Formats: sequence, C-alpha cells, structure tokens
Amino acid sequence: MLEQEGFVYKESGLGTKVLSNLTLLGQHDSPVNSFAGLSAEDGSDRVSSKIIKFEVAFPSADLCEKLNLDENDPVYEIIRLRLLDDEPLVIEHTYMPVSPVPALSKRILEGSIYSYLHKKLHIKFGGVFRRIKADLPDKYDRQYLGANESTPILEIEQIVWTNSGVNLEYSRSRNLYNNRSYIMVETSH
Repeated sequence: MLEQEGFVYKESGLGTKVLSNLTLLGQHDSPVNSFAGLSAEDGSDRVSSKIIKFEVAFPSADLCEKLNLDENDPVYEIIRLRLLDDEPLVIEHTYMPVSPVPALSKRILEGSIYSYLHKKLHIKFGGVFRRIKADLPDKYDRQYLGANESTPILEIEQIVWTNSGVNLEYSRSRNLYNNRSYIMVETSH
C-alpha cells in the first residue's frame, strides 16, 4: 500500500527505500488505483452524502453492455452529492444490479456503499476499469457543485467487477477541476 501511494520503493535484492517528499501530492489527491472509496480515503467522519436520486429501473442497452446484464435485470440508479467537511466535492452517478446488492437503502447511501458491500455482503472486488477525462459541466455539476457553463469538470468513469467476475458497478464521479485530482505512482520494475 505504501508503494502504491508513492511513499516507498521496493526492489528484490535491494530492499525497501523511503522516497523523498513528493511535492506533487495535493490535499485532495486520490490514488487512481484505489478501491477504498471516498469515506475510507478521507475519513467517514469528514464525508457525508446527499441523495439526489435513488430508484430501481430497467437498464438501457448501453448499461446492459457495461454491466453484462439482461434488459429485464433491474438496477439501482443512484446520484449522490458527496461532501467533505460539509462542502460539495463530488457528484457520483452510480448503477448497480439489484440481485447481487440486495436491500440497498437510503441509510446505506448516506454512508459508504463500499463498506456495505464489503462488510455486510462480503463482496470482494476483483478489478476496475477507469477512464479519466475532462468534460464540460452538466445540470447536476452546475446545481450542486457551483460550476458555471464553462467550468472544467474532471470525470472518473469506471466499471468495477467482483473477484468472481461479476460486473457490480458502473459509475461516473464528477468534480470541479480544482477540487480533486488523481495520482498514480509507477516504478520501473
């Protein structure tokens, strides 16, 4: 974990070296390869959620493809505003199939969905595909993040699958360009 976050460098035969202070790290940087979720990264006592939308619906053709679902498999459609220290940080647009995630509730959405998946349902993540891109603001970004029509938005689009190969989540997390960034550390070995 320390290696992934860029604090140490490990190489077989040479041991582990503590890296010098990385001046690129910012206050709200998140590792691009993190599976922890916002509450775990920034502290559940600092993170809260405002539920904008929570419905069960049938998936579109595009969503069926992304989550490997049949058109008759219901999904949760969730839009949440995530706040850090009561300040708007990220808008999350999340879709999850209902069958592997039973009894999802508003109470759970106000906290950590990932905590519910891991601790209550004992679901283990197997991997994630992420695309990071810049975008122009949509109506939710303008209403909840305070963006104007030309404020750059940073979006993380992802599909998360379980260790048994089931696509469990398709989501788009959007934040103002200056509120959050994502880091990745690579080593040459």
